[in-house]
Amino acid sequence: MEREIPLYTLSGVNDAAISTHHFDTEDKLGLSLMRYYRDECKNVVVIIHGLTTSSDMFIMPEHENLVMFLLTHGFTDVWTFDFRMSNRHIYNLRPHRYSMDDCALYDHPAAIDLVRSVVGSDKKVHVICHCLGSVSFVMSLFAKKLTGVASVVANSVALTPRIPKWSLTKGKVFPFVLEYILDIPYVSPRWDDDPHWSRGKLIGKLVSLFHRECDVPACHMLSLMWGTGWPALYEHENLADVTHRRGGDLYGGTSLNYHRHVMMMVDNNNTAVRMYPDKAAHSSLPVNYFQYAAEVTTPVLFMTGANNRVFTDSNIVCYERLKELVPENPHELLKVEGYGHQDVFMGKNVAKDVFPKFMPFIEKHAA
Repeated sequence: MEREIPLYTLSGVNDAAISTHHFDTEDKLGLSLMRYYRDECKNVVVIIHGLTTSSDMFIMPEHENLVMFLLTHGFTDVWTFDFRMSNRHIYNLRPHRYSMDDCALYDHPAAIDLVRSVVGSDKKVHVICHCLGSVSFVMSLFAKKLTGVASVVANSVALTPRIPKWSLTKGKVFPFVLEYILDIPYVSPRWDDDPHWSRGKLIGKLVSLFHRECDVPACHMLSLMWGTGWPALYEHENLADVTHRRGGDLYGGTSLNYHRHVMMMVDNNNTAVRMYPDKAAHSSLPVNYFQYAAEVTTPVLFMTGANNRVFTDSNIVCYERLKELVPENPHELLKVEGYGHQDVFMGKNVAKDVFPKFMPFIEKHAA
């Protein structure tokens, strides 16, 4: 399919100085942040994507995106973080045993430290995070690996992953079949675009037989990779047509160990837990990420689309569980009607329908 919008384009952000900032993690991966700077600002915002996506989901040129919305609403120093789950890096395109514990321990604290080293210690840092970027960032926060974060907007899921029954079945079976039977290193929404017949292309064609809701093969594959629904990730009507068609670019391929970690959490009473409890390198992390809940004073807005078919009511349950554990905690809950998992950031009308709903939370905790 001919590309309509350039891959990894920065054209969705204008009137800002854009720079890339690289750093190495303690476990020896190279990661990167992008800075979109208009002017000095007392409140800096860092935005974090989910698994298989990237910073691109926040700078899409086909609608008023999150970075542009923030820049034009008083937050004139915005950063996006491409951590090890990003499709701008290569780390998902081979079998691996990285877990969200690695992201919590090595990626997020180092990224926040880098931002602070650039903007200065006198600035407030606010974080907006999504999907498994949200899970791993909130894990890092609740493991007390992060300090000085003024507020967090955590979308879709955080410390209590909950998924539909069909997703549970897929999550138990699909990683084993893909890696050990088919010997395929990763699953990709772009398999249908393979220039020759391959096992991936065949899987893509078979998946499309069961998804008659649209004619975009990447959309069908995304519903296999995440959630339960036709489609699973979003409401079709919330997306611009070009966004729907370029799903294979906005979401990359991924191997499936992060899925295994989600399954482990689901099996452990829908609770964020360490994937490898005996791994010495992770010994500074809590086995159960609710361990220090009473000590976390950073306010978190647990946000979810009301039609979430990927992580269902995960963030509602997380908010309620924290309220029961620590009745006087500073956290809040936001349910966005008419939206699902991904379209709260990637929908054509999000600047009108979604962003104004969580901005008061950030502004309340701004200087």
